[in-house]
Amino acid sequence: DFTEMMRALGYPRLISLENFHTPNFMLVSEVLLWLVKRYEPQSDIPGDVDTEQDRVFFIKAVAQFMATKAHIKLNTKKLYQADGYAVKELLKVTSVLYGAMNSQGGEPAHLPEDDSTKFKFDLGSKIADLKAARQLASEITSKGAVLYDLLGKEVALREARTESIARPLEINEAEKVMKIAINSVLGEVQKTKDMLNNVALDEANLEAKIEKRKLELERSQKRLQALQSVRPAFMDEYEKVEEQLQKQYSTYLEKFRNLTYMEQLVDDHRRAEQEMFEEAANMLRLIQSRLKEEEQHLLKSGSNDDSDIEIQEDEGSDSEGDLQIPRHRISTDTLLQG
Repeated sequence: DFTEMMRALGYPRLISLENFHTPNFMLVSEVLLWLVKRYEPQSDIPGDVDTEQDRVFFIKAVAQFMATKAHIKLNTKKLYQADGYAVKELLKVTSVLYGAMNSQGGEPAHLPEDDSTKFKFDLGSKIADLKAARQLASEITSKGAVLYDLLGKEVALREARTESIARPLEINEAEKVMKIAINSVLGEVQKTKDMLNNVALDEANLEAKIEKRKLELERSQKRLQALQSVRPAFMDEYEKVEEQLQKQYSTYLEKFRNLTYMEQLVDDHRRAEQEMFEEAANMLRLIQSRLKEEEQHLLKSGSNDDSDIEIQEDEGSDSEGDLQIPRHRISTDTLLQG
């Protein structure tokens, strides 16, 4: 699509997608410059792309031009890559130009540049002129209203002007006014002279202060150099104390790590003991439940043989003692195992 659009727009060279398999910045810059000239022949974008800085400036200028004039947002990074991704950005501009050419009724692309560009109307370049024209129109309206009001007062002003001109000029009054004006001008001149004299005095005072500050600065710099060259008496002790502090800090870190490790071991041991205690408690509950079941079973079996128990009463007592002994032994052995 890109190659067909460029051919339809009248690009003088043949373009193939194989040209963009590897970065080809010269071709991309040439196509961009041609598209910009095609869109606006009066554009002043520089075509120097010899150095890296020139290339970056060229890409930024083209992107800014397209954003302000055609409202087309271009990705500068992809354009700078000058590969297949740059074709997608170039396609944005070519599609706009191709659509504009088709909307004009299918004009051929090989028309002269003057004929193909005389129908273009760049609204962006006319916005400033439109604003200036509106401002001038408002100014003309206001000035016309003021002039109309002044012309309406011309009748009364003409009479006052003729009366003033016809009035005879009194020399004494004119001389007094001129003297007053001359005295005021002389007073202003004297004030200006006094200000100039004060400026000269202020300049001299400032120069004296500057010299004084320079001398103080020189003395301070010399004192600073002397203090920097002298090693303080407590510096040796300070360095020793600093070394001891570093050793103490390393010892503190080692003890802190050991303490943390021991606390972790204690926590693990307590957790293991807690688990063992819970297991022992569970075993005890299990054994108690089993003993209760056995007792219930023995009681049920004993109730069924009441006749035998009555005949052999003495032997039954002995047998119950014998049964109790094994129970005790079983529970003790199980607890020991648990």
